[in-house]
Amino acid sequence: MRKTIITGIISFVCFYSFAQNPTYKQPVEKVSSFSQQEVVLKPSWVKDREELNTAYLKSLDPDRLLHNFRVTAGLPSEATPLDGWESPGIGLRGHFVGHYLSAVSTLVEKYQDPQLNERLTYLIDELYRCQQALGGGYLSAFPAKSFELLEEKFTGVWAPYYTYQKIMQGLLDVYTRTGNKKAYDILLGMASYADNRMSKLDEETIRKMMYTAVANPQNEMGAMNELLYKLYKLSGDPKYLALAELFDPEWFLTPLSRNEDILSGLHANTHLVLVNGFAERYSITQEEKYHNAVIHFWDMLIHRHAYANGSSSGPRPIATTPTSVTAEHWGEPDHLCNTLSKEIAESCVSHNTQKLTSYLFSWTADPAYADVYMNMFYNAVLPTQSDHSGSYVYHLPLGSPRNKKYLKENDFFCCSGSSVEAFSQLNSGIYYHDDSALWVNLYTPSEVNWKEKKVRLAQDSHFPKDKAVRFTVSTKQKSTFTLKLFIPSWANEVEVYVNKEKQAVNTSPASYLELNRTWRDKDEVTLVFHYDFHLKAMPDTPKVFAIYYGPMLLAFESNKEVVLKGNRAEELLTNLSVTDEEQARFRLVNDGNTYPLRPFFDIDKESYGVYATIRNY
Repeated sequence: MRKTIITGIISFVCFYSFAQNPTYKQPVEKVSSFSQQEVVLKPSWVKDREELNTAYLKSLDPDRLLHNFRVTAGLPSEATPLDGWESPGIGLRGHFVGHYLSAVSTLVEKYQDPQLNERLTYLIDELYRCQQALGGGYLSAFPAKSFELLEEKFTGVWAPYYTYQKIMQGLLDVYTRTGNKKAYDILLGMASYADNRMSKLDEETIRKMMYTAVANPQNEMGAMNELLYKLYKLSGDPKYLALAELFDPEWFLTPLSRNEDILSGLHANTHLVLVNGFAERYSITQEEKYHNAVIHFWDMLIHRHAYANGSSSGPRPIATTPTSVTAEHWGEPDHLCNTLSKEIAESCVSHNTQKLTSYLFSWTADPAYADVYMNMFYNAVLPTQSDHSGSYVYHLPLGSPRNKKYLKENDFFCCSGSSVEAFSQLNSGIYYHDDSALWVNLYTPSEVNWKEKKVRLAQDSHFPKDKAVRFTVSTKQKSTFTLKLFIPSWANEVEVYVNKEKQAVNTSPASYLELNRTWRDKDEVTLVFHYDFHLKAMPDTPKVFAIYYGPMLLAFESNKEVVLKGNRAEELLTNLSVTDEEQARFRLVNDGNTYPLRPFFDIDKESYGVYATIRNY
């Protein structure tokens, strides 16, 4: 209870500080999300994924996480250094700790887990000691000379601001989610250090530092702009607004605002997080330039650079680094057939695309954004985790034949960090509200506590394998509001029942079913979706396609390239059938061969293929 009160006080202080600023305008959000405490995952296969992630977070030794920070600060450490990208001498060391702080603070906020809360307090106390030893507000697991090299040569050092931002974001999350004031003090010191460094640079130096158009740019800035805009909202200090703007590169922002597709050749995650920062800026100043940049970018990304499941990134059209031959970059718009390497669809990119999509939904309540979010949740995000070990993938290949290459527990790659954070927040994006309506955007067993209405709404199902979703209202008094249930683009037919009585309502794909009534305790609503098979073709050819059954992207269980025979891909739909409804198992009969299929999120160690090719010879 005490943590709930503290978090509420912090929220009020944040809003009050923000509202007192001259740049403050009325919120741009049409709908609001619920807090982590207000939405609880009920036992289900999705909840199981969260628990796998939590078990991994608990398994990590905090002294090993702190080792490089202590060494950099000149403090003693007897811990064994971490491996992978957290090894001593690796430029990004410390970045995972930022993600760890964000993930653990989320779990502490939701569940008040005493073990994780104690660990979080210990980490913050020790990081504070490191910062005090270093002096000047600086805190990192690498020495400050990395920033000096960045400012002098703009390369030759591995993304110091990227890592610095991860730590700052972790501290911000610890403060706002758990009320740890020391975390906020550390954050302010780090921000002041960054402000002091940047204030000494001329415009040309800053411009060169922010130019990241080359392959795998070493001067990647991370989400410094987004973090600093959030800090401005929290603190009300205008210096953070000015500092954040320095991390908004004009060479990237201006063309996007004009709807110019400049994504080809860019390192995907370097630039995607900048757009999340643009969205934060728009929420403060409501400048049209930032709004347009965000809207246009999302449209370009989803409709011209993304695969069927909403994921993106892969080979660079002009490859100049070993990585860019196969991974991490955007290609030419509407040209995806020749990009299906074994290293496409970086997990970080999928997580940040979902984040951007949630920004846009909150602005508009447009079902088009809910549709992409649902597709990515089931078919791009959940498939990145092993449902047995809880391990994550760096890339999620969609060609054939392919295998998921799971990261080792000691790799600590960028996607290790973004994934532990994302899987601590699987209860996000399910429900939204305004003063009079409740939106349901995802169908997964959960319960939301709508405090303002004194209403709880619970949903139960085994969606998406189960086609029926049941909602139950809990309230001590009658409550009038509109329940808006998302009807996805694939849902051509939906049955609707209220208290077991079938309703004479018409639903249409990519819309909301609106039930406006005075609700009573134990009222029930049931949706029964009707699934069918449908195809999503590559933008550059209808002969390369992925197969869906309702909301589920299917994968061929095959260790061979999937090449089918026929004239048109649509002809295959008549030869697809369900072999096990409960387990969601399917088959395709083609040219005398039988191909088993299953949901992509069910694939673990098996060889598979997602995109198939059809030929008439």
